[in-house]
Amino acid sequence: MTALDWVVLMCTLFGIVGYGIWRTRQSSSMEAYLRGNNENRWWEIGLSVMATQASAITFLSTPGQAYESGMGFIQFYFGLPLAMIIVAVFFIPVYYRLKVFTAYEYLESRFGIQTRTLAASLFLIQRGLAAGITIYAPSIIISKLIGWELNSTILFIGVLVTLYVLTGGTRAVAVTHKQQMAVIFAGMFVAFGFLLWHLRETGGLLNSLKLAGAMGKMEIIDYKLDLNNRYTLWSGLLGGFFLQLSYFGCDQSQVARYLGGSSAKQSRLGLMFNGLVKIPMQFFILLTGVLVFVFYQLNTPPAYFNELEWDNAMQSSYGAELESTARDWDKLASEREVTLQQAIEELQQSGELTGDSRAALSEVRTQEEAIKGRMDAIIYANNPGAGNENDYIFMTFVQQYLPIGIVGLLFAVIFSASMSSTSSEINALAGTFAIDIYKRLLRREASATHYVIASRAFTLLFGTLAIIFAMVASLFDNLIEAVNIIGSLFYGTILGIFLTALLLKHVRGRAVFIAAIITQSGIFYIDFANRYGWDLPKPSISYLWYNVLACIAVMLISLLLQTLERPRQSVDK
Repeated sequence: MTALDWVVLMCTLFGIVGYGIWRTRQSSSMEAYLRGNNENRWWEIGLSVMATQASAITFLSTPGQAYESGMGFIQFYFGLPLAMIIVAVFFIPVYYRLKVFTAYEYLESRFGIQTRTLAASLFLIQRGLAAGITIYAPSIIISKLIGWELNSTILFIGVLVTLYVLTGGTRAVAVTHKQQMAVIFAGMFVAFGFLLWHLRETGGLLNSLKLAGAMGKMEIIDYKLDLNNRYTLWSGLLGGFFLQLSYFGCDQSQVARYLGGSSAKQSRLGLMFNGLVKIPMQFFILLTGVLVFVFYQLNTPPAYFNELEWDNAMQSSYGAELESTARDWDKLASEREVTLQQAIEELQQSGELTGDSRAALSEVRTQEEAIKGRMDAIIYANNPGAGNENDYIFMTFVQQYLPIGIVGLLFAVIFSASMSSTSSEINALAGTFAIDIYKRLLRREASATHYVIASRAFTLLFGTLAIIFAMVASLFDNLIEAVNIIGSLFYGTILGIFLTALLLKHVRGRAVFIAAIITQSGIFYIDFANRYGWDLPKPSISYLWYNVLACIAVMLISLLLQTLERPRQSVDK
């Protein structure tokens, strides 16, 4: 990056952090530190909810996912609007009526301290792991793109976030989310505009999308019912719905965002705003990735976007083999240029592609995938932990083709997104531990000041743990899936506990506690058995279906246990 890019990046980041610390430096009460004094209006809640969900992974991996697999990932969010309605109608009134600081306080009034502690502990484990990944995942990419050492990048993000959350708690999170979302929207719209300018030779956006469609990138909906397929209409509507319902209804990192609303009505409107805007936002990010794909069809892409891993492999014993695939890639580039030029001429003349052109474009894509598959095999043979090349695609385009100053703005987008999601997670972890664990262990009444100090101490603790975990973490196959996989391991069980509390009024704490333990153990077994290839009986299903399976299992098992317990109780009497 140039000096101007560094100035834009640092001024943006330190400006947001400084403003957040200054605005919330006097947050000294429990209401201010954990509920933001209930000052937030609906649009502030909506932006904060979106900022919490839209991590740096969203802006690094989602365009790369679209580049590789097309628009199908959008189906993951199809269950979101219905989930927002359910949370607004059933969850929010309960939380506001009980005036809780965390979602898990409700469970004690319904099932007792044992179940409350279990649900809070599952959240702490799941979100604690996710907090480390939301720092680590962008850091490993950013460090390679801008030349920073990995641990220095992790420390930079983690310390900045912990600093302002430590100062102002929930208020600081809400205040900084507004500035971070402004930077994110501005950066992405600017990048999209420059992308369209670069694609003007195709004849405009419509022709670019037709080229993308001919190469298999515009297939949005998959109607097949396939439990092994991660992104279909049904996995999105059902698996995605249960995941989103648990995330927004039972995950304290999101619950804390709307518990800071000035009223239940404002919180509901904020969630509805998120439900209406989130899918178009993700569609826009995926569409950006598809257009980057079209751009790189017209402008020969790097042989491999993760240049560091490419260089390492070229210098290894695999160098000769990799060089051979590079020659095949260069040869294909010439053929692709001719094919695309013919297709563009057809679009400019008639607005449509002939069957022959579509077949030729499809054949080019098939050959590209074959060569890329060979490259991937060599790269991973040299370094099994190389990570996913697609996570580098969007920012490589930014660095190579956007003007000076705008590059710094787009890196500010990535850093801001990482900070926005991480701040919510650390704040929620500290609040949950303070209210649901520490307060119970203290076994005595203490002043509000005592709990604010404790919450600050736990903020520092969880911020430090997130940084440490990020420093020792390893990448999943794809960053955008990493947090969703971890969430799906736990969210179904937590949601099952909450839905049992809301819907099955006669089920008591002992039954739901045992059901949750059984279900969580079963989900761990299914995932680990499939992930590590255990030679044991196991169902083969995509991780999104864990949310459906676990939620239903908790409800059915707790209902069964409660039914079996009733006759025994009658005999005892």
